[in-house]
Amino acid sequence: MTEKIRASLRDSKTARWFALGLISLTMFFAYFFVDVASPIKNQFEINYHWSSEVFGFYGGMEFFFNVFLGFLIISGIILDKMGIRFTLITSGLTMVAGGFLKFYALKFIDPISVSSVFGYELPTTALYACIGFAVFGVGVEMAGITVSKTIVKWFKGRELALAMGLEMAIARLGVFAVMWLSPIFANNGSSIPSEWTTANAYLWGLVFLTIGLLTFFIYTFMDVKLEKEIGDSEKTEGEEEFKVSDIGKIFANPGFLAIAGLCVLFYSAIFPFQRFATEMLSGKLGIDAKEAARYVSMFPIGAMILTPFIGFFLDAKGKGASMMVYGAILLTISHLIFALVPSAAFTPIIAVITIVILGIAFSLVPASMWPSLPKIVEDRYLGSAYGVIFWIQNMGLFGVPILIGYALSKSNPEVVAAIQRGETAVYNYTVPELIFASFGGLAIILSIILKRIDKKKGYGLDIPNKKK
Repeated sequence: MTEKIRASLRDSKTARWFALGLISLTMFFAYFFVDVASPIKNQFEINYHWSSEVFGFYGGMEFFFNVFLGFLIISGIILDKMGIRFTLITSGLTMVAGGFLKFYALKFIDPISVSSVFGYELPTTALYACIGFAVFGVGVEMAGITVSKTIVKWFKGRELALAMGLEMAIARLGVFAVMWLSPIFANNGSSIPSEWTTANAYLWGLVFLTIGLLTFFIYTFMDVKLEKEIGDSEKTEGEEEFKVSDIGKIFANPGFLAIAGLCVLFYSAIFPFQRFATEMLSGKLGIDAKEAARYVSMFPIGAMILTPFIGFFLDAKGKGASMMVYGAILLTISHLIFALVPSAAFTPIIAVITIVILGIAFSLVPASMWPSLPKIVEDRYLGSAYGVIFWIQNMGLFGVPILIGYALSKSNPEVVAAIQRGETAVYNYTVPELIFASFGGLAIILSIILKRIDKKKGYGLDIPNKKK
């Protein structure tokens, strides 16, 4: 049996890193599509008559089905019961379907058409785009938990944190790319905002998603071979099969609950921020949206560069729980700078430094959090654990963009009125940034609690991931 395990495909460095590359490429395209609207937010106000509240509602809809219909928990159960290959292909098809509906909404629906939903009027383009985003959200989050379990399958006991860090780095490269490419795809060769073709950016995003589906499909051939090599031997280790009742054990685990809470607080201060960051920097620095988007692109690039190094350190030296504390502190500091430094004193240098601080925070917490989960829960319900934690995370990612859009409008009534009159006006983002900073403050408290739980329960979160 031992010889059989040693001879498996995952013992080949070339094979396991190639497998990582395939699944990471799909997540690169998925992250590109997630933020395709972020650097061109003002175009939705100009060409589709979306207010900031509508844009925030659209941003939150990515997580609607996952939160209110429990699709993420269902995805985790599907992953544990049906396996990685089935779930990867299902997630890829769902992303493409949702992406197509978003493209259809912006390309073929009359931009001045209005629909009523539960007595609330919003542009019809927004209604269909929101439905498409919700469908896409089911696929991208299903892909996220499946990719996480796939990496554990190939790298547990090896370079787990480094592999997860590289996957996150490649995915974040998609955010960097979209900040540069989305305005280029949308502007249709014109410098006049009203002549931009926003749907073009979505068309290219849809093409990328289709390529990502193909890379998932290619990976399944590697997974089939690995499963044949390790399947029988791993089933004889006396491990029980997953049961739906095991979900109760997940919620009874204090370490899991602490990580889940930290996850929702941290990501609620990151991803919703990305949707509004371009407009915020544009107004604060007095620059156009294209230039502001390039500043924002430094954030994922900084995180992309740092995350693999942090993963390598965690594999070799450990200190995962401590890293989460440091990351939460830096997250809070960066948002306080955005909130409290007045526009007159907010220079490009300060902007770059703050974005770098935020990028470091975005490296420290996820790079240490995701490899920590396999130390806390059993392998047989690891997929469901990822599903549950992503579900809890999605609650924040659904609600926070709506909250930020509402806070932005209510704290800037004169700006809203000016835009409605067709005038140019700049939003003040102090209140939204203070909201983001408050999430960071709560994350600091919860990360300290997690360290205490780890010390009491002996999870080994500060112990190196790589077995010697």
